[in-house]
Amino acid sequence: MRKKTSSTKEQILKMLKVQKRLTVGEMAEQLQITEMAVRRHLSALEREELIESTLVRQPMGRPTNVYQLSVKGHQRFPRHYQQTMLDFLADLEQMGGKQIVAELFQNRQERMRKLYEQQFGDKSFDEKIKELVAVQNEHGYMSELLQYDDGSFELVEHNCPIAEVAQAYPIACECERNLFETLIHEAEIVPKTCLADGDDACRYHIKRKK
Repeated sequence: MRKKTSSTKEQILKMLKVQKRLTVGEMAEQLQITEMAVRRHLSALEREELIESTLVRQPMGRPTNVYQLSVKGHQRFPRHYQQTMLDFLADLEQMGGKQIVAELFQNRQERMRKLYEQQFGDKSFDEKIKELVAVQNEHGYMSELLQYDDGSFELVEHNCPIAEVAQAYPIACECERNLFETLIHEAEIVPKTCLADGDDACRYHIKRKK
């Protein structure tokens, strides 16, 4: 029974990916199941934040909900961004050497600094650490923060959106650490483990400089 439910949900996601926007009636007709069954699957998909709905007024009759994929729903489908990025970086390196790739990551570091530095400005050391966790979570790193009795912290990132890129170009990790230290200039940040190296998470030990 669970297998059938999962399969139907996946069919709905694929239908919305291809056809963009559908009503409950349209989905029920294509899937050859009842509208009540479709609503049950849609309710589950909404709880998972994979779809969203819009109330649309009809020329006659009551308004109806039209469903479409959410941003999270679109992300369920393969896009191969990292391989495309790796291909571009390899071409860039072939044309201009490793230095131009390094400059590319350094430019990104500077752009991120300008984007976020105001958020860190007048905050205390502890507040800046928590702000860093929030920034990383905005970018999909699934970060958490551990605090030790000596006042130091450990930033743990359970996901790295550019792990494959960092594996091929370690300067990506170096620039990330440099960005952290630029945003929290009073911090000493030491990498401990790295997803790009095959570890189970990226871990940074963070303490105030003496």
